[in-house]
Amino acid sequence: MNRQVDRPGKASRSSPWRPNFFRLGLVILVGLYGAVCSASPSTYRFLDRVDLVFHEAGHAIFGLFGEFIGVLGGSLMQILIPAIVVGCFFFHQQHYSAAVTLFWVAQSLFNLSVYVRDARAQALPLLGGEDALHDWHYLLGRLHLLKWDQACGNLVYLVGVAVLIGSVLGGLSYSLGEDPDAG
Repeated sequence: MNRQVDRPGKASRSSPWRPNFFRLGLVILVGLYGAVCSASPSTYRFLDRVDLVFHEAGHAIFGLFGEFIGVLGGSLMQILIPAIVVGCFFFHQQHYSAAVTLFWVAQSLFNLSVYVRDARAQALPLLGGEDALHDWHYLLGRLHLLKWDQACGNLVYLVGVAVLIGSVLGGLSYSLGEDPDAG
C-alpha cells in the first residue's frame, strides 16, 4: 500500500493548497520598504552603508584594469554583489530567497541613480571630501554624456523599479504557490 505522509513545511500532493503566511508577510514588508526607498532614494538608509562598502571595494578591485574601469568598478560592485547573492540562491533552487533578495539589487540601483543624477551638480558629499573624484562626473564626462546625467540616472532608477516589481511579484508567487524551496 502506498500512503502519502504529510511532513511539516511540505505540501503533499493530496493536501490542499496553503499559502506560507510568514513568507507572504516578509514579501509585503520588503515591498513596502522598497516603495519607501523608491519614493525617496536620496535618503540614506542602513543598506546604503552596506552598498558603500562594496562600492569602495569595487574601485580597488576593478582598478587593476585601468582608471576608467576602476572608477566604474565602484558602481559595478555595488550592483554585482547583491546580484551574485540572488544568483547563488537561484542556482541552489531557492527561488523564494532569490526573489526576496532581488529587492537588494533594486535598492542599490535606487541609491546609484542618485549618484548618477548628481554628475553635473556634484553636490553629494563624497568620501575624501571636496578633493574626491565624483565617479559619474568622470565617467559621463569621458563618454561625452555629462549633459545626459539626469536621463541616465532616471534610467537606472527605472531599472530599479522594474527589479523591485520583479522581486515582489516573484516573492508573492513563491509565497502563495507550492514551495519550490522545500524540495
